[in-house]
Amino acid sequence: MALLILDSCINCDMCEPECPNAAISMGNKVYEIDPLRCTECVGHYDAPTCAAVCPIDVVKPDPHNKESLDELAEKFVRLNS
Repeated sequence: MALLILDSCINCDMCEPECPNAAISMGNKVYEIDPLRCTECVGHYDAPTCAAVCPIDVVKPDPHNKESLDELAEKFVRLNS
């Protein structure tokens, strides 16, 4: 499933440069993750780097964009072909 940045984000700028898929950008108030580009770092890293660098733990699974590991891997291939 794609990840989601909660509204309590403090815009610390840590997550955006860490995303290997360029899925993170500044939204109206806080950073946002594009679910069409987010693979939870599948194909790049063992765990989502945005969540690892977030100092206040506001990167969570997006309940509206559930995907299996296989679907995330397929998305990785599409994004990187």
